[in-house]
Amino acid sequence: MQDKITLLYGTGNPSKLASMRRGLASMNVEILGFDDMPTPPPEVEENGATPLENAEIKARACYEHYRVPVFSCDSGLYFDGLPDDEQPGIHVRNVGGRRLTDVEMIGHYAALARKYGDLTARYINAICLVMDGERVYSAMDDSLATNPFILTAVPHDSPIRTGFPLDSLSVDIATGKYYYDIPGYMVDSSVVERGVAGFLRRVLPL
Repeated sequence: MQDKITLLYGTGNPSKLASMRRGLASMNVEILGFDDMPTPPPEVEENGATPLENAEIKARACYEHYRVPVFSCDSGLYFDGLPDDEQPGIHVRNVGGRRLTDVEMIGHYAALARKYGDLTARYINAICLVMDGERVYSAMDDSLATNPFILTAVPHDSPIRTGFPLDSLSVDIATGKYYYDIPGYMVDSSVVERGVAGFLRRVLPL
């Protein structure tokens, strides 16, 4: 059997790290986080214009800092019919020049849904994997994007999923149920995990 491949996941979000580890548990891959590294992560200015550019910026910076194989993901949130100046895009958590808490995010996006009515939304996701100075792989395609869902103005009454606050407002179009009421499903993580798994199978000898 081939040796397990060890990859650093370039995220400071412990919920996303735990979710990715669960999602890739069946693969021959060990996922490390920043807490497993000997030094703190680098400060990275995510100044790309797209999720793919930001994923590449983070992955390359982490590789240069640690010199170990690393992958990074980034997302953009887009709503049908919303004016360009109110589209969150890659700035899902950063609004008006400041980074929102989970509670503030729910309040901000619930207000948008009250203003415009229930919003049809989709996450566009990207991944970049840096194995070494020459082998760099990246993708931003439909395999990493979510299906459309509804973002509503009324939060679910369950406790907030730390790191995934907008699940509180997210409703499955097919069933009309909050994703909170669909066991094991988190709209902005499960699709990413499946997409990352498929991407790694395509580019690595797994």
